[in-house]
Amino acid sequence: MNITLSHSANADAPPLVIEKFEENATYRKVTLRLMPFLLLAYIFAYLDRINVGFAKLHMLSDLGFSNAIYGLGAGLFFIGYFFFEVPSNVLMHRIGARRTISRIMILWGLISAGMAFVETPMQFYIMRFCLGVAEAGFYPGILLYLTYWYPSARRAKAIALFMLAIPLSGVFGGPLSGWLLGAMDGVGNMNGWQWMFIIEAVPSVLCGLAAFYFLDDRVKEAKWLTPRERQIIEHNLQDEQSHIQGHTGFGQVFKDVRVIRLAAICFCMLLGQYALTFWLPTLIKQAGVESALEIGMMTAIPFGVAATAMVLLSRSSDKLGERRYHLSCALLLGSLGLVCSALFSNSLSLAMMSLTVAAAGILAATPVFWTLPSAILKGVSSAAGLALICAFGNLAGFVSPYLIGWVKDLTQSTDAALFVLAAMLALGALIVLTMPKTARQRQP
Repeated sequence: MNITLSHSANADAPPLVIEKFEENATYRKVTLRLMPFLLLAYIFAYLDRINVGFAKLHMLSDLGFSNAIYGLGAGLFFIGYFFFEVPSNVLMHRIGARRTISRIMILWGLISAGMAFVETPMQFYIMRFCLGVAEAGFYPGILLYLTYWYPSARRAKAIALFMLAIPLSGVFGGPLSGWLLGAMDGVGNMNGWQWMFIIEAVPSVLCGLAAFYFLDDRVKEAKWLTPRERQIIEHNLQDEQSHIQGHTGFGQVFKDVRVIRLAAICFCMLLGQYALTFWLPTLIKQAGVESALEIGMMTAIPFGVAATAMVLLSRSSDKLGERRYHLSCALLLGSLGLVCSALFSNSLSLAMMSLTVAAAGILAATPVFWTLPSAILKGVSSAAGLALICAFGNLAGFVSPYLIGWVKDLTQSTDAALFVLAAMLALGALIVLTMPKTARQRQP
């Protein structure tokens, strides 16, 4: 089957004819080259971001921290993230992914290792803030980087492959973190959580060094593609950009109501995601599990199911060319899961089932959501807009853990906080349905 596409760069040029199998083979080659590395990089990033949730199991008693101190420190990561995310992404648009991603990964690896030497609440707050500053720009930077390679009709699947790192970091990182807490405790007169921070930071530094030599900033620089393959990719991207009725200027992004709505949806979605990220080990322990290794093994269950849900939902969304209902239904499923996890918190089996449903809904929504900004943004505004949405959304990473920690100290239970977070997920689902047609996926 042939697909004939008008050459968008030159109206007088003859149409470019691309065989469907040739186009599929080209993007398969791109995926096999880029996605394993980006997936691995994000696994290391997310593991360094969330391992504080496992450190909490022993760190609080060793250092005399309260749940509120932990919640504030966990959340301060996202304050640093918030202030430096937009500048980092705009800088990446100008200097390229190689330098940006490499710099980010090396810095956050070193700071994450430094978490092992925290002794006071203030040191904990400073290190978490600095970790957020170091990592700022990585997540939206990769989302921006994918727009340099994939057209929107193929983007949800690519984003889902990248974001598989979130559940996979739980599947593999949970058991690893739980094992390190026990196996390394007392080695070299250091606690298990200190060794966990150091050991899990090493792959991030190594991956950052590799990124500088492995990533190509643009399609035209990819020598591993043939000239014909580069032509196909660049043609598809140019054709798509010519159809986007969106911004090209930096300042316009901050005035667009659609961007504000997307930021609000992102905030609601990430409230639920970070509730799972930072408190899942505690919620499982609250249900009656005591062993750190057993807790680590059990956290793999919700994340494993969520990984499958992410792939299936994004594949369906790409195939049907529909985003709104896929996204809103996933958020409502996550909301239901959080409510049930609070209602059945005294039953291990029912609590695990509820947390699994919550993880599947919340995490499956994420790659579908990130296809929406590219429908209204292009040029430098794409870099700024993605970072702006991500920055405001990630403020949920400050609110969510601090809210749960504060409520737990106040009531000795997390139930009230989970009900609030579930309501915010439902609100996000409703906002999704108000998005105009211009922010929806065009039919592939």
